[in-house]
Amino acid sequence: MGNVLLIIALLVATDAQWLVLQSFAWAGMIVSYSEKAPLKVALMQTFDGKHPCSLCKAIAAAQKSETKKEFPLQVRKLEFPPAPENFLLVGPAHFRLLPAAGSAFAESLTQKPLLPPPRELFA
Repeated sequence: MGNVLLIIALLVATDAQWLVLQSFAWAGMIVSYSEKAPLKVALMQTFDGKHPCSLCKAIAAAQKSETKKEFPLQVRKLEFPPAPENFLLVGPAHFRLLPAAGSAFAESLTQKPLLPPPRELFA
């Protein structure tokens, strides 16, 4: 039930309800026109736009009368309070720079993997 409501809400939000209604109208037109003429002629009459059914006319009228609600784009400029002239960013107390990758000290910090790997990990 929740999925059906979600699909309906999505269709209404994207104005796809008109496409669904128009599809039903076209299907009905194909069926009714094919009773009087061959299928090829029924398809041509359905989609040529010269032979609309009452449902097609109602859909077109409803689409024209539907008011589109456009939301104006409101752009606001970000305003920050003025910072004092002696403003200074300070990092945390435990902050320290790491040594360069090619230095001997940096290489001493890395631990080489144990060879062979401990057997209890594979048990």
